[in-house]
Amino acid sequence: MLTKKEKVAYGLGDTASNIVFQTVMLFLTFFYTDIFGISPAVVGSMFLLVRIIDAVTDPLMGALADNTHSRYGQYRPYLLWLALPFAFCSVLAFTTPEFSENGKVWYAFVTYTLLMLAYTAINIPYSALGGVLTANPNERVSVQSYRFVFGMLGGLIVTACTLPLVQFFGQGDQAKGYQWTIAAMSLFGLILFLMCFAGTKERVQAPIGQKLTFKSSLQTLWQNDQWRVLCVAAMILLTGMVLRNTLAIYYVKYYLARDDLISWFMTLGMIGNIAGVALASYLATKVDKVKAYIGLQLISAVICALGFFIAPDQLQLAFIMHVLWCFFLQMATPLLWAKMADTVDYGHVKTGLRVTGLVYSSIVFFIKLGLAIGGAMAGWLLAWYGYQAGQAQSAETLNGLLLSFTLWPALCSVLVALVMTRYRLSNQRVQQVSAELAAKS
Repeated sequence: MLTKKEKVAYGLGDTASNIVFQTVMLFLTFFYTDIFGISPAVVGSMFLLVRIIDAVTDPLMGALADNTHSRYGQYRPYLLWLALPFAFCSVLAFTTPEFSENGKVWYAFVTYTLLMLAYTAINIPYSALGGVLTANPNERVSVQSYRFVFGMLGGLIVTACTLPLVQFFGQGDQAKGYQWTIAAMSLFGLILFLMCFAGTKERVQAPIGQKLTFKSSLQTLWQNDQWRVLCVAAMILLTGMVLRNTLAIYYVKYYLARDDLISWFMTLGMIGNIAGVALASYLATKVDKVKAYIGLQLISAVICALGFFIAPDQLQLAFIMHVLWCFFLQMATPLLWAKMADTVDYGHVKTGLRVTGLVYSSIVFFIKLGLAIGGAMAGWLLAWYGYQAGQAQSAETLNGLLLSFTLWPALCSVLVALVMTRYRLSNQRVQQVSAELAAKS
């Protein structure tokens, strides 16, 4: 059994990671369109283009971590080595230089690429670390619940503090305000990564004498059919989630016409997230993880779709439905990440090889692909419906914004549920896999 202290230490790593991840998901599109000054269509295309780079770097990082051997372990040392570069790249991405329009596009592309590379290099080993803290399937859900409670606390810091800090640091200069706000948050994140490094220990080891080339690692990975299911589900899930979260600020500012409530809307949603992930471990003790995950996706889809029928003057109902959507959707998140560790064990039994880093890195790639597709769709849909930054929007634009904020994310949740019907690692099967691994050790 892991101590609560170690679970908290592991969770602090996701607090640090989410300080940047949630800022990118919630504010970067708005920052680029309304402060930095580039078109939403360009922003959407840029988000998608960077994923092409990730297609190479993510599996490479996973393979590199799997082949890392140091006195600190395989995955922990990257938290120590990369905390500072990650913080630095975060500040660069939210810095507004005095460049021409083309110069700004190139600056945004380069700095956003660097940020995503740094995120890959530190987040993939961090994610894989969660799979080697314990071999107990039930403890894995608990670890991931702690992780995402603390991760969502990072998101809560972002939603509650970003806009007030932008105003405080900027004093009317939003570009300066965003830069200094991210600098302060990145410094805090750096400290938390170091605390995560100091407070955790790797326990699950790869088979003695295991040596993998990049090619053999990929061949081993492809034989894992349950890994393929998780990849598709993760991509579709993040597409819908990021589409909705990216458009949240636009939904409140333009559809609800209450830009003074943006921070409250996102902060209450983050509280819903925290409550949801906190209950995931309890849910997993009562219901099979696969059935629970499918059910939560369908509930989220219904809640999200109902939002289409909420009028702009129904503020309380709009807030309640958003909090409920966050609650049920995020309750499923620790279950998904616990399934990744189960999938590693399943692949180990099936192939005789353990590729923890590569499993996590490849699924994280599909998560980031969903992040990119969702962000790109948000930019493209805003452009398609005639969005004009900082101006009153037409009825057609507002209707398109509402459609994109509700029905499209709902459809994504339905598709995730359908994909997960092909996932076979039920609680009973996971226990069998664990017993087989224990017998071999």
